[in-house]
Amino acid sequence: MRLIRSLLFAPANRADLVEKFPRYHADAFAIDLEDGTPESEKVSARRDLPRMVSTLRERGLSGQLFVRTNEPRSTHAEADLVAALQTPVDGIMVPKLSTVADLKRFTAALKENEARTGRAVGLIGLVETATGVINVEDMVCAGGAQFWGVAFGAEDFITDIGGRRTTEGLEVLYARSRVVLAARAAGLAAIDQVFVNIRDDDGFRRDAAAGRQLGFMGKMCVAPRQIDLANEAFSPSADEIDASRRLIQVYEAARVEGRGVVEFAGQMVDAPLLRRARAIVELAGRISSRTTGA
Repeated sequence: MRLIRSLLFAPANRADLVEKFPRYHADAFAIDLEDGTPESEKVSARRDLPRMVSTLRERGLSGQLFVRTNEPRSTHAEADLVAALQTPVDGIMVPKLSTVADLKRFTAALKENEARTGRAVGLIGLVETATGVINVEDMVCAGGAQFWGVAFGAEDFITDIGGRRTTEGLEVLYARSRVVLAARAAGLAAIDQVFVNIRDDDGFRRDAAAGRQLGFMGKMCVAPRQIDLANEAFSPSADEIDASRRLIQVYEAARVEGRGVVEFAGQMVDAPLLRRARAIVELAGRISSRTTGA
């Protein structure tokens, strides 16, 4: 499962913003041919895609690089996919992914591209419609090896169902939860909704904390200032790592003595808590490797 604590978007028609990606420490980046690019500039932005990707690679972009196409039923979608696959990107993001049939169109193209070029390109599906939420379990089961992860898009979802967005976010809790459960049950990356109030760092932290508590692994970012906030929110703290390591040591010592349940820091610890501690330590190791480039 890929490490994506933070995924930063920039519009494909704004090469000046895209070419700043190497300055930032996001785990992943997305060149956005969809909502961020006006209709009148989609063709020219798509035409400029190879140059932008080449520039990013030459400048040593360290994070994973995605292209967000237009939605599957758009007149631009096929051309977006063809253009993206002609560049050395790591993956494709498909917005408003709603049905297994739409998903299979994209995964078939990725599979054919891999057979032809020998280069694996993954797919992250954005689930942001009522139909997509209803079908998310079927989609994660049908995606195959090319399907790397699922992201939840709250803003498009609430527009689709005719609801209202609130600070508390209860109106998207069910859909948000269903998407993360489906993704994690299938062993896929789960990426949380954007937080559109780009000057409200405390609000971002609260929203990210809620996403982490639900089981998301990272968050989509619409401004560079959100990257460090997301990386922090979806990384274990030093105290969590230390406590997890000590818990593992205590449990392993108890197992040698023939005890399956032990007390640690006032808690009764058994196998589920041990698995959680090991997952925290393993994630910390992956983050350290990403940071040091090891």
